[in-house]
Amino acid sequence: MFWNRKIETMKPRTIKKLQEERLRKIVRYAYDNVPMYKKRFKECGLEADSIKNLEDLEKVPFTMKDDLRRHYPYGILAVPLSKIVRIHASSGTTGKPTVVTYTQHDLDTWSELMARIFTVSGTTRNDVVQNAYGYGLFTGGLGFHYGAERIGAAVVPTSTGNTKKQLMLMKDMKTSVLCCTPSYALYLGEAAVKEGYEPLKDFNLRIGLFGAEPWSEEMRRRIEDVLGLRAFDVYGMSELYGPGVSIECEVQQGMHIWGDEFLVETIDPKSGEVIENGKLGELVFTMLTREAMPLLRYRTRDLAVINEEECECGRCHPKIMRVSGRSDDMLIIGGVNVFPSQVEHVLMSIEGVGDHYQIIIDRDILDKLYVKVETSLESTKDKHYNEEKLRRRVEEELQSVLTVKAKVELLPPETIPRSVGKAKRVLDLRKS
Repeated sequence: MFWNRKIETMKPRTIKKLQEERLRKIVRYAYDNVPMYKKRFKECGLEADSIKNLEDLEKVPFTMKDDLRRHYPYGILAVPLSKIVRIHASSGTTGKPTVVTYTQHDLDTWSELMARIFTVSGTTRNDVVQNAYGYGLFTGGLGFHYGAERIGAAVVPTSTGNTKKQLMLMKDMKTSVLCCTPSYALYLGEAAVKEGYEPLKDFNLRIGLFGAEPWSEEMRRRIEDVLGLRAFDVYGMSELYGPGVSIECEVQQGMHIWGDEFLVETIDPKSGEVIENGKLGELVFTMLTREAMPLLRYRTRDLAVINEEECECGRCHPKIMRVSGRSDDMLIIGGVNVFPSQVEHVLMSIEGVGDHYQIIIDRDILDKLYVKVETSLESTKDKHYNEEKLRRRVEEELQSVLTVKAKVELLPPETIPRSVGKAKRVLDLRKS
C-alpha cells in the first residue's frame, strides 16, 4: 500500500537528484538563518555555495545533541519565534532537555511522513488506532496521533499507563492497530492474560507499530504470538521531527528511510569518517526541508547498516537494517563490546526464559555479564522444570554468542518492574 505512490516509488537516480537539489537549498538556508552554522562554516573555511552535491556533504561539520543543549532553548531557530506553532522536548534525564520546534509547514510535513508510516503497515481509514505512546513533550504521542488522523483512521488517544483501562478499551473499541513501545506491547500481552482476557479471541488487533527503543526479532515473535498481530519496526527521534523517519514495509527486511526528506550517511563513530553503505556505522541525518530547525549532519549515536538495494515492495528509498544499539549504550564487559539488544536476542531464543530482564553493572562484577531474567510462567508450571539446568544453559548461550562470561540470576515471573514507556534494561549500580 502507498500513501504517496509517486514519491515512494521514485528510482534511486531520481531520489539522489532531488536530494542534491534540496541539499543545496537547505545548506544555504541554514547558513543564512542559523548563526551557529554560519560560524561553523567560517571556522572550516566553507561557503554555503561550495556544497553542490552529495559528495560535498562530507565537508559539512557535524551537529551534535550537545549543540542543541548549548543553544537551549531557541538558539538554533531559523525563523522568528512568532512562526513557531509547536514545541517538543527530549525525554533526557540529565542537564537541559533537547528542544525541538516546528512551523506549520514542519507539522504538515511530519503528518505526511506519518501517513506514509501507517499506510506502509497496511493501516487504512477503516482501522481503530489505539495510541499508547506518551502525549506531551515527548514526540511519539502526537506524531502517531496526527499521522493516523491524516489517513482518516479513528484514534483512541490512551497515552501510556493505566494498563487495565488500555485492555478494556482495546476490547470494547475493537482496536485493530496498536502503537506503543515494544516492551509495553509485551507487558500488555502479559497483563491481558493475567486479567483473564484471551487476546487472540477477545481482541481485534492486526497491526502493531512499535519503536522508541531497540528490540529483537525474538521480541517481535513473542509480541505477535501473544497479541495476534503483525509487528512493524518504526524509527525516528525527536530531533528529526519525531517518529516517521522510517518503517518496515510488508517485506520486513529493513526500514525504509524517506529519502525525499532525510539524507542519511553512516560514519565510524570514533573517527567520524564516512563509511560505505552495507557496513555497520553510526547514522547521520541531514534534514532536507525542515523550516524551524534545519539540522545538517546530525549524529544520532544509533548504530545500523544502510542498504540501498531496490526492495521487493517497489520502493527504492534506502533502508536501515535494524538498529543494533546506540554507541553510548555499549557496554564493555571483560574487554568485549556488548549491546543490550544482543543480550535480548539470546535470552528470548531460549525456551523457558520470560520476556523481562535487566543487565546489572556493578563495581564488583566488571569482567562478567551479570543478567537478571525472569522465567516464563509456563516453565514454572512444567513438572520437568529444572531451574539450575535452565540457568546454566542461559549462561552458556550468552557466553557462546557474546564471547563473554555470564552470571545469570533467574527470577520468578512478574519480579522485574514493568515500564509503560521505554524499558530500563540496564541498571548501573555504580551510580547509586
